Amino acid sequence: MKNIIFIFSFLLSTYSFGVTNTYFCNDSFGKHPIQQGGRVKPLNVHAKEMMKYLTGKRKVDGLSPMMAYCLLSLEGMGLKNDLGFLIPVEHSQTRELLGIKESKRVPVSEIKSQIDLLRAESAKATPDSSFQKSLKKLINKVALYDNITTSNNWLIPEASDKEGEANWVPISAFLQEKKIIEAKKVSDKPFVHVLNNAAENYERINPKSTHKLEFTYDKANLPAWSMVITLIAIFCLTLFKSFKTALALSFLTIGLQTTHMVLRIMISGRAPITNMYETVMFSGYGALVLALIVGHYKKEKTFVYVGLAYNFCTLMMMNFAGGMLSPNISPLVPVLRDNFWLSTHVTTIILSYGALALSWILGNTVLIKGRLGKLGPNDERYYSDLIYTCLKYGTIMLGAGIVLGGVWADYSWGRFWGWDPKETWSLIVLCIYMAILHGKYTNWIPVKRFIPLVTASFMSVMMAWFGVNYILAAGLHSYGFSEGGAVFLGSFFLIQTIVLVITWKPVKNSVELNNA
Repeated sequence: MKNIIFIFSFLLSTYSFGVTNTYFCNDSFGKHPIQQGGRVKPLNVHAKEMMKYLTGKRKVDGLSPMMAYCLLSLEGMGLKNDLGFLIPVEHSQTRELLGIKESKRVPVSEIKSQIDLLRAESAKATPDSSFQKSLKKLINKVALYDNITTSNNWLIPEASDKEGEANWVPISAFLQEKKIIEAKKVSDKPFVHVLNNAAENYERINPKSTHKLEFTYDKANLPAWSMVITLIAIFCLTLFKSFKTALALSFLTIGLQTTHMVLRIMISGRAPITNMYETVMFSGYGALVLALIVGHYKKEKTFVYVGLAYNFCTLMMMNFAGGMLSPNISPLVPVLRDNFWLSTHVTTIILSYGALALSWILGNTVLIKGRLGKLGPNDERYYSDLIYTCLKYGTIMLGAGIVLGGVWADYSWGRFWGWDPKETWSLIVLCIYMAILHGKYTNWIPVKRFIPLVTASFMSVMMAWFGVNYILAAGLHSYGFSEGGAVFLGSFFLIQTIVLVITWKPVKNSVELNNA
């Protein structure tokens, strides 16, 4: 009892009268290890994940995620804070149920007071409906908030009897041990000293732990730097005649993205293609690499332009579509733990999407330039050949990826093909692009129809890639599903349709069609 009184008295003595009392919380704790989500990671990364999930924002009352997480964790020890903790409630039916009329962000206490109502309505709601998902998400957020504020979420590594292992105990239990008083003899900040000492002990007995590497990986923010450099490369390619600067910047962004993926592989111990964030990342990266290789052999810098443009699109999504693409690193489901098949089937499929995306970028560019009257018939024929090249690479890799997926399915599920939604849509995409390739090769599809047809066909890729995950959300590929994204996909389809309608050019007669 005396120990507990000592803890509280010391902590309360650190109170500084301001907007928020931070007690002994410190951003330097971000390097400390924590075991959550089935793995050991840096506390800073865990805090960011928790605060982002709970509030949808990077900061809470102007405080860093680490500081906000620390302050919430101290509530279980009787140490209050002044955080205005708000949880977003966006679903209209859920807002009506809770009687929310104005702000979409409400205090967590208001949601907790109606938790029984949320549970009852969730049990009655249509299974897997957007309303039920919204209710379940709020219930889970309240449960997580309670777990944090009772000091049970922040786990501290403690020495174990087994060499190389650690016991993980909640921070409240850890700080109430006698060694805090002993630390008082060597430090004016006993709690900071003890927490740092626990982290150091864990690192000493677990030298292979990657939590410090992940801390560096998180702080480097390489996707943001890659996005900026890619944008500068596009400007250089567009505004200046010299190609060398744009090419050098292209290789620089590839270097940064390669570093980003290598670090992610070292941290996770697997290929970086297991969730939507990683597939978007690898698609843009692979498309740029492919564009540089093909551009080199074809002596055509247009490929570099489309590679940079598509890579920029994917980097924009990675940096700003946080609600749709989560960068969190999580343990794999059993079916994905075979790295050979993961590194062949999924990689081939995603690279094929990247190659087909090059044809989509180039197709839209040609359509818009044609509508503005900046392209003649010879230019259209020239660019259609470049698009045709992208299609060949993309279609071949897509076909190979489907075959590899079938072999993996037979190995994992005991059948080569089962008409799973993801399998079905991949086959649909392959059939569409094979028909287009055949039509182009036999001159059955003229240039004036080939380019808009290729551009429109990429919507089938988006359906196979995003639509199955965000709209259908069914099938054995459930490990790849994510929440959100339906608005993004609907907007993509709408904008692409508008571009096709605006740039559509009717053919006057059969002679003009044949000449095209």
